[in-house]
Amino acid sequence: MQGIKTYQEKLFTDFLLSERVPEHNFYRQLKNVLDLKYLYKLTAPFYGATGQKSIDPVVFFKLCLVGYLENI
Repeated sequence: MQGIKTYQEKLFTDFLLSERVPEHNFYRQLKNVLDLKYLYKLTAPFYGATGQKSIDPVVFFKLCLVGYLENI
């Protein structure tokens, strides 16, 4: 089953990651330009209808992209 991650900042904490990342950060700018919603439709045939939800395909692609860009 294909999973979809919904990001929500923690409500009861003094630390918000979104406030700590500068506006000119490369990955923040890349997020504004790159639309990866097409990956859900593209990868849907490879997921079953039952079982536990998988990792979000967009999250997986972003992990691979960061690994490539950071030469990890």
